[in-house]
Amino acid sequence: MESCPGCQKTKARSGEEMKKLCNRLSRIEGQVRGLREMLQKDVYCTDILVQVSAVNAALNSFSRELLSEHLRTCVADNLRQGNDEIIEELVGVFQKIMK
Repeated sequence: MESCPGCQKTKARSGEEMKKLCNRLSRIEGQVRGLREMLQKDVYCTDILVQVSAVNAALNSFSRELLSEHLRTCVADNLRQGNDEIIEELVGVFQKIMK
């Protein structure tokens, strides 16, 4: 999958990778819907907060999986091709996600 000049970069993912990541996001969506339901049912605050923590952990797990795949493919391929600019891109990403 190639991108046009000036467009966002794209990444072709295998069917297995796509399925795995989409399944994780679907579970997270369900957890977030569950949070809304808990709120609407006047569930006690600490019980909701425990579920918020579970959603955060699920999002962190998704991010780790995506970052791991990015390092193994996009970053490694760019370095093999002599594109050291990928390191600055990665540093920028780390600065954004580690706030």
